Amino acid sequence: MVFGPDPVGIADVVAVARGTARAVLSDEPEWRARFELSREQLAERLATPGSRVYGVTTGVGASVGTAIPEAQRVGLATSLMRLHGVGTGRILDEEEAAAVVAARLATLARGCSGVRFTLVERLGRMLQERVLPRIPAEGSVGASGDLTPLSYLAAALAGEREVTLRGEVVAASDAWTALGLKPLALEPRETLAVMNGTSAMTGLACLAFDRAAALAPLAAAVTAMVSEAVHGNPEHFDARIFELKPHPGSQRAAAWIREHLASDAPARPVARLQDRYSIRCAPHVIGVLVDALGALRRMLEVELFGVDDNPMIDPGSGDVLHGGNFYGGHVAFAMDALKSAVAGVADLLDRQLSILCTPETNDGLPENLVGLEGEARFAHHGFKAMQISASALTAEALKLTLPAASFSRSTEGHNQDKVSMGTIAARDCLRVVELSETVAAIAVLAAAQAADLRGPAAGSARSRAIHAAVRAEVPVLREDRPQDADLARVLALHRAGSLPCAAFSSC
Repeated sequence: MVFGPDPVGIADVVAVARGTARAVLSDEPEWRARFELSREQLAERLATPGSRVYGVTTGVGASVGTAIPEAQRVGLATSLMRLHGVGTGRILDEEEAAAVVAARLATLARGCSGVRFTLVERLGRMLQERVLPRIPAEGSVGASGDLTPLSYLAAALAGEREVTLRGEVVAASDAWTALGLKPLALEPRETLAVMNGTSAMTGLACLAFDRAAALAPLAAAVTAMVSEAVHGNPEHFDARIFELKPHPGSQRAAAWIREHLASDAPARPVARLQDRYSIRCAPHVIGVLVDALGALRRMLEVELFGVDDNPMIDPGSGDVLHGGNFYGGHVAFAMDALKSAVAGVADLLDRQLSILCTPETNDGLPENLVGLEGEARFAHHGFKAMQISASALTAEALKLTLPAASFSRSTEGHNQDKVSMGTIAARDCLRVVELSETVAAIAVLAAAQAADLRGPAAGSARSRAIHAAVRAEVPVLREDRPQDADLARVLALHRAGSLPCAAFSSC
């Protein structure tokens, strides 16, 4: 994955974060020369009597009126990094931390921040060697950038605090020594350039987006399997219905379900004219997620490749531009919207699970999908407890859909008097995706159990393929047993892309 003058996409950040792509820097001479030019332009501005550059000749935030003597500018840069070492909560995992570093590299690679090329080289090296800052998840209001989370990246560059080096927690200074490098002595403009942007929320948003995209076709596959198991009416997914209200996402979801049901499917009975909404309206629920992903992609990728620093250097005139590109409002909106669409899918699958487990709605399957016959069945309860777990997970996902952006707080001496809460929205969205993936995994297990009770050969070719993938890892449930390990295995299959569902493509 080449970082340089060309746009970077969500998929690029995800691939680098997961280690399936290697971060390298462009070798275009003109791009590299831009860094030296922006530094020269900044130096000229600083040498002009009476000129002011935020965070270099002035204090920061509400202290912008404080003049910083030239001899104290390096000290200010160091104190800024240390000042914001106030993060709390869990430590971002390595994939999340790498996504943050990749997002910061993407924006600083624009060459409009007055930083040395050495700094972006070092960020690239961090990704290549998996030297990743240990970033606490909490502490950003997402408006003067992700100051607190990104201070941990600045500290890692400077050899302070802790990092992971290829999975092992070590002091940042020791990591650089192990690589035969010295910590980077950050220049006055560089500390703020690393910290004052939206890269923490944007990196996390890229991961949430990617996982939400994988959930949509899985939900369509589960819907098809549940429809088969309860002898639902396949006419609900007729393309003509969706041509009459042509939301692209609903059309895409209906096509996934229709193609799943039609793949070498034997004739099967239809128990009722109209199924309950969680089956009949499934394309409309999943379609909201599909359309949301299509709409939000551009928003996130503009943020990802935009210059979100303050101040910025205009490469044409050399003017130093003071503004608010660090404001994470677009990411906050995207994540608040996405988590609502994802939680709606979890709710859908939770209701489908209830249909599968209830004799009044499942057209003859055993209550709770108990896998035993005769008197022995009365001592066992099948998927009863799994329903409770799915309901708990769904409720938590739905609770988290409250928009984070609605909780703006005036802070920092009322300088940051309107803030985005975009980082909280991104964290919430990741959690909603995690909960919803788990609900989907429970539904997959239940659909596979229902297929065993009906006879797996009764399903379509795609249902049989998903059933086979599940049964390769998880045996059919006969007598009651703990299913937490079963659930973990199916989640692992999904996250590895090993369940044969339709491939996601946005509209």
